[in-house]
Amino acid sequence: MVDTPTADTPREPDISHVNPAAGETWFGHPRQLARMFTTEMWERFGYYGMRALLTLYLTKHFVFGDRAATGLYGGFTALVYLTPLVGGYLADQYLGSKRSVKFGAILMAVGYFTLCFGGQTAVPFATIDGQRYNVTVESKAGTEQRYITDQGKRLQVKGNDDGTVSLLAADGSTARTIEKDGFKSDAERSPLFVTIMLLALSLVSVGNGFFKPNISTMVGELYAQGDRRRDSGFTIFYMGINLGSLASQILCPILAETFGWWAGFGLAAVGMLISFTLIQFDGGKLNGYGEPPVRSGPDRTIPIFIGALIAVPVLYFLFVNLMNAVPPVPGSGFVGYLASLSLMGKLLFGTFLIGIPGILIWSFVIGDRREFQMMLAAMVLIVFNVVFWTLFEQAGSSLTLFADRNTDLRLFGDFAISAPQTQFFNAFFIVTLAPIMSILWTALAKRGLEPSIPVKFGIALIGVGAGFLFLVLGAGFAGPGFQVGIWWLAGLYLIHSVAELCISPVGLSMITKLSIARIVGLMMGVWFLSISCAQYVAGIVAQFASVDTVGGQVTNLKVSLDTYTGTFTTIAEVAIVLGILLLVLSWPLKKWMHGVK
Repeated sequence: MVDTPTADTPREPDISHVNPAAGETWFGHPRQLARMFTTEMWERFGYYGMRALLTLYLTKHFVFGDRAATGLYGGFTALVYLTPLVGGYLADQYLGSKRSVKFGAILMAVGYFTLCFGGQTAVPFATIDGQRYNVTVESKAGTEQRYITDQGKRLQVKGNDDGTVSLLAADGSTARTIEKDGFKSDAERSPLFVTIMLLALSLVSVGNGFFKPNISTMVGELYAQGDRRRDSGFTIFYMGINLGSLASQILCPILAETFGWWAGFGLAAVGMLISFTLIQFDGGKLNGYGEPPVRSGPDRTIPIFIGALIAVPVLYFLFVNLMNAVPPVPGSGFVGYLASLSLMGKLLFGTFLIGIPGILIWSFVIGDRREFQMMLAAMVLIVFNVVFWTLFEQAGSSLTLFADRNTDLRLFGDFAISAPQTQFFNAFFIVTLAPIMSILWTALAKRGLEPSIPVKFGIALIGVGAGFLFLVLGAGFAGPGFQVGIWWLAGLYLIHSVAELCISPVGLSMITKLSIARIVGLMMGVWFLSISCAQYVAGIVAQFASVDTVGGQVTNLKVSLDTYTGTFTTIAEVAIVLGILLLVLSWPLKKWMHGVK
């Protein structure tokens, strides 16, 4: 997972002569860490529980096509990582971290509860040669079939390997064959409930901007400068993220499948309310932490809260614009592709493409040779960071759809899990492997063999590519139903989790060490901007794995398997080549980093 909190790395010697361990502690850390650990755990419980359901909710309840669903998912997660830039600034300057966390928790809880009101499932229909036909759904032997009625005859819809669509009569004979691109599937949705869903995502995005950066800031305030417990305290805090993620990605899908989508989102909202309760009713235990800065002039709290609520319809507009974006004209090239991007995409890419060279030029002019080289190394790693998270974040989109369509979800015998629950593998492996990887790096460091930061980034890129190749290998063993055993998907998440542990814990720390002191905050913003861009691009990459569906269901599993494996092979090859390139560049990068480890 991307959201790794990290302590500020520059340290000063502790000359206070006060024992930092004095007073009541929790596993040797300030007692307040336990409350913040639990607060973050329940907040991530809500977020990852909702995220596990989102893509399938869009494709199965609202019956959006793959392209629209994965694009919307990518846009949402992009905003989730972009809004903390504003939320962190407002907390530092006006609100204070604690007040920001409370406000963000309320907005997110309201957003999750709002998702519970999805209305009736969209009614699918098909358009054939300009004529519209209603689509009915039936389940036979655990498999859903789609039918249309043509001139009183009930015909089953079946996709063919060549892209054509056959309409089968009751006896299995082909009554009619529709040429490729002649069969269009869509659904009749309530505009009201689509609006409610988009407003809910907007509320969550704004709320996350206030919550996410500031709970980590409060953890940092628990430790004085030079307190050696700081890094281990953030490690414990990070475990809370993964424990919350692990629990929610198991429980929320169970409720959604048993009682309905509303129940899964409702449980996410309950988790968020628990998080708010822990920080709101702290019994005075958090007094003095996350307090607003002392400022002269009028209190700006209410105007900021009003501004945040005004931002909700602004984000709603961005989502609508994203969903209405027109694909680029074939042959229009890179310029045509950029022109076809949604407003959100233009803002993200424009800021990133202008910001990176702009900051480097400023560094060259203002800084000395050493500072410029360190900034150049940081920017190179930031660009590769975009590639890593773009591919890693297929988990919530294309990989979840792959799990739903082309994965045999049985774990042992007849015991099976649902497609959204497959995302729990990542959190499980992170919780299991993080201590092992920490011990490994420490042992290598003692022998002078710990890989440099660029090498770790390169290993991570190769690892994310290797994970996709492992799944593609498993596709070669797919059964007659064109489904891959779930353990191949679990293997992908295992490899991806190891790759994540090579890049995620060192990213923010690397930025603080390499940045010119005057713009560390700006560089942190660029780092989060790179992750936000990666989330958006992840949605675009997932669109390349889009499969034609009827009523939210693919009609030819062989076509979908071939589409997914083709896309996964391509992005795996790109990741491995770029990872090898970064390993080659690691020597000059290490030199430019001037001893930063």
